[in-house]
Amino acid sequence: MTEVQKLETLGGDGITAPLRIATFRRVWLAGLLSNMGALIRSVGAAWAMTQMTSSADMVALVQTALTLPVMFMAMPAGAIADMHDRRIVSLVSLGIAFAGATALTTLAWLDMVTPMLLLALCFVVGSGVALMDPTWQSSISEQVPPDALPAAVALNGMSYNIARSVGPALGGIVVATAGAVASFALNALLYLPLMGALFAWNRVAQPSRLPREKFNRAIISGVRYITNSPAIKIVLVRSMVTGLIGGSIIALMPIVARDLLHGGAQTYGLLLSAFGFGAVIGAFYIPEMRKRLTGEAAIRACSLSMGGALLAAALSQDSILTAVALVLAGAVWTMAWVLFNVGVQLSAPRWVAGRSLAAYQAAGSGGVAIGSWGWGSLADAAGVEAALLISAVLMLLSPLLGLWLPMPRVGARGEEPELLEDPDVKLALTGRSGPLVVEIEYRVAQENARAFHNAMQAVQLFRQRNGAYGWSIARDIADPTSWTERYHCPTWFDYLRQRNRATRSERALEREAAAFHVGPDPVRVRRMLERPFGSVRWKEEIPDASENDVLLHESNPGRSR
Repeated sequence: MTEVQKLETLGGDGITAPLRIATFRRVWLAGLLSNMGALIRSVGAAWAMTQMTSSADMVALVQTALTLPVMFMAMPAGAIADMHDRRIVSLVSLGIAFAGATALTTLAWLDMVTPMLLLALCFVVGSGVALMDPTWQSSISEQVPPDALPAAVALNGMSYNIARSVGPALGGIVVATAGAVASFALNALLYLPLMGALFAWNRVAQPSRLPREKFNRAIISGVRYITNSPAIKIVLVRSMVTGLIGGSIIALMPIVARDLLHGGAQTYGLLLSAFGFGAVIGAFYIPEMRKRLTGEAAIRACSLSMGGALLAAALSQDSILTAVALVLAGAVWTMAWVLFNVGVQLSAPRWVAGRSLAAYQAAGSGGVAIGSWGWGSLADAAGVEAALLISAVLMLLSPLLGLWLPMPRVGARGEEPELLEDPDVKLALTGRSGPLVVEIEYRVAQENARAFHNAMQAVQLFRQRNGAYGWSIARDIADPTSWTERYHCPTWFDYLRQRNRATRSERALEREAAAFHVGPDPVRVRRMLERPFGSVRWKEEIPDASENDVLLHESNPGRSR
């Protein structure tokens, strides 16, 4: 019995249940150390920038440099995560981050770091993290059973926030006693345990009977899935807005410590620790929140609480009061992001999980990155207090977005594709043969026409997100009971992928539409290889075709466009 099966047998559903799995536990503990090193480095980078320049804009750009790569690299990184061994991708990504941290340590030790060089090296480290994030997040579902996934996601977020509750304070001490170069060196060294844990992970790959998609096709497939998934699109918009508005407190925290509280690196570390401590508290309440509140109600509560915390931080002149406000801010910030993350993970099947999570991370990190630059510019122009007050007001108003884009139900289950047998083929095809045109003919009673058409709108979405192009539904003007669904796929392999990507709930939508079909004959499916003029050089008589398939023959079946 595997560790995952044992956990399923025990039925553990608490927040700590995934830690019973040795692989997840080892990676989680190593990730905790890696996150701690990243937070120590962040304190050193932010404080080093405050020592090199008095510009709030430049200080805020440190956060932008660390998070902007996620926005730019997210979808390519997600495609790589879905196409290749996630363990290997994680190791390569960590290697990039380690190289950037090592270079930063060396140059800081040689006293050669300038503001722009600091931003550039933070961007390199952020690029390694951006490449790893979709792989890291999507690999969680390979380490724990589905029922433990929300707890595992929460624990993954808790790892970062436990580090945030300790790392910044430690970073403040390290920077105050040994300088920023020591914080950069610790960051580099603490990547090594995670690299070792991932190297030891005996990942069991699930082989596919089809070759992997090409890189550009994988990116297109991911974009098409997301744009045709209403639930994921809503989560992306809401997470971007949350990052755009709420990122002010993270970006401006060094300025709050310096200008509002008149403190130093240790005060900054204290504020970050308070935020991280609150995040740990918030993580423990996530299971209860998911049980008691809908997705929209949970995000609304988080947004209102975050707005109140930002308001208190803006008006406070006392370190203790500001720290208390940041404990609340950290708790609700973590709750919101875990809810967004779980919503995406449980809405996307495994074949596109990396790309869906990449889009989510791009939206959230892009919001934080753009917001950090914007709030830094506003703080330069109007002061940090005014910037935080404006952020607080916008956060308090953000739940109004739910009237237009309500969050999908929290706890919706993700599903794996329901595999089908390949259709009968009487034409020699290669994987590149195409385009494949599919026509599905229904007979629907006239009184059910509107209901059938409405059902087909849901069918359209899942066909398109799984790989169908040019989808249409047409009604015969000479026979109003005759309807034809039509779409195409670029190649034969693309069609086989599209055919086998539908989940059980999507198959249910397909059966719901087919239930409107009437008459003695079943729904007729025609699969045809589209041929441009002149592409068929020689034809023989078409052999008897099956009832559900119409196929063409040619002497050069490999020729396609």
